[in-house]
Amino acid sequence: MNERKVNFTIDGQDLSAAQGTTIFESAKSIGINIPHLCYHEKLSIYGACRVCVVEVKGKPRLEPSCATLVEEGMVVKTNTSRIRRARKMIVELLLANHPEDCFTCDRSQTCELRDLAYNLGIRDLRFQKARKYHYDLDETSPAIIRDPNKCILCSRCIRVCSEIQAVGAIDFVNRGGKTQVLTFFNKGLNNVDCTTCGQCILACPTGALRERTAVDDVWGALSDPKKFVVVQTAPAVRAAIGEEFGMPAGSLVTGKMAEALRRVGFDKVFDTQFGADLTIIEEANELVERIKNKGTIPMITSCSPGWIKYLEHFFPDLKKHVSTCKSPQQMFGAIAKAYYAKKIGVEPKDMCVVSIMPCTAKKFEAQRPEMRSSGTQDVDIVLTTREAGRMIKEAGIDFVNLPEGDFDKPLGISTGAAVIFGATGGVMEAALRTAYEVVTGKTLEKIDFEEVRGMQEIKSAEIDLDGTILKVAVAHGLSNAKILLEEIKNKTSPYHFIEIMTCPGGCLGGGGQPMPTNEEVRLKRAESIYQEDRNKPIRKSHESPAIKEIYKDFLGKPLGKLSHHLLHTHYIKRPRY
Repeated sequence: MNERKVNFTIDGQDLSAAQGTTIFESAKSIGINIPHLCYHEKLSIYGACRVCVVEVKGKPRLEPSCATLVEEGMVVKTNTSRIRRARKMIVELLLANHPEDCFTCDRSQTCELRDLAYNLGIRDLRFQKARKYHYDLDETSPAIIRDPNKCILCSRCIRVCSEIQAVGAIDFVNRGGKTQVLTFFNKGLNNVDCTTCGQCILACPTGALRERTAVDDVWGALSDPKKFVVVQTAPAVRAAIGEEFGMPAGSLVTGKMAEALRRVGFDKVFDTQFGADLTIIEEANELVERIKNKGTIPMITSCSPGWIKYLEHFFPDLKKHVSTCKSPQQMFGAIAKAYYAKKIGVEPKDMCVVSIMPCTAKKFEAQRPEMRSSGTQDVDIVLTTREAGRMIKEAGIDFVNLPEGDFDKPLGISTGAAVIFGATGGVMEAALRTAYEVVTGKTLEKIDFEEVRGMQEIKSAEIDLDGTILKVAVAHGLSNAKILLEEIKNKTSPYHFIEIMTCPGGCLGGGGQPMPTNEEVRLKRAESIYQEDRNKPIRKSHESPAIKEIYKDFLGKPLGKLSHHLLHTHYIKRPRY
């Protein structure tokens, strides 16, 4: 940003801002939130919807505030009758081309277009319906459904896919009234290089993108007397699901969540954090083994399924760098059916494992053919945080006023190391807590690795393991991951260990989380996750009594034969199109 200042006025207020600042940004800095649709704080300027128009003295037409830079002496008005009429007409024209199914739309409670229409005072649809075409839904993906009929062509999904995630699975095609957002040759999301991360869903202002819901499948399992239904909840869910019930962003609701799921009717309420502790034991030992035996370095974490699919499409030659550990969700599923089911006398085929995840890509991951090491599909159904919130509402449970419940044992026991999996840098920090003590045989005195925390796009650090310097890096968002992967590809990477998370902020910013999910919300969720870590009496995975017991009674040792069968996996090469 150029540091040269320019002076101007907005709605009579004198302002000074750096040259290169937009009118939209300047107005926001003094508490004026100009209505908008195609603008997104983390994406490039598109300036297509024109909802954010303002008056600039001396210019005959209204100007888009998101795409117009402030100038010396500029006089701007953001709220005149001319502006209000223009904004209202723009939104009315959008509504004339939009389905009227707000009662049944997945986004009925969070639709930005509907909110904007209400806020602009639109109470009647004065224009006749103008839509000439009806498009088929893209239902090819196990995770995401696209409804082109609800698309307003704001391009936020296109930009987040290409700019934040460096994927570019969708783009505009055709011209004029036939313009659509489509995949390559309209093959459908499941047949191109979509990572199923769901960031497009978070970016979409309408119901044009949504997760493939599995709520009815869960209700069906719960009503089946032959099924023993257990549920696991990912670390990031407890810091976000309260938002579905109107609680402040980042409210930590671990106990209420466990109690609500028990009242919904699950036979056992478990915690994915058990699987996260297990992941750390296997992953830390894998890292130590690779370093000692001069294996492939850097080793990259493997618990984010969107990142794994990205690797398989874009960097398949780097597969050997990725840890073979399954994600915590899949480790939990394999252990639930191969260990816990036997322990309680239930046939694996009669156990239904339901996951509640912050992530749409987990739906894809659960259906991968490799994820059947228990002899049947290890995780049967995956719900997003949003879907779990809807289920609890449907059951009529007063979530906000629930008493604090607890997880069931033994698969509900976990450590502080497991909960920080939900934040970018958390898997790295959890692994370092265990790797240090495995390598040195000494007790780790300073348990918090602040160097790998925070929302910086790529973080790096050098960790002293009793004289051995371990160089590590952390990236969140696939465009940042791409930078580290290019270094490996070019043989210039200085690192031994890399954590990659698909979504900005890590799992707490996942595509299945409540809306809105923005930078401010992500920071609040991260604060809750680290608070939960501090609340835990045990904060290192290898000190968990449940983990010690399962290795003693069932698995034997980390990286052993049974561990490899149940807890490790392999990756494949996928085509781009």
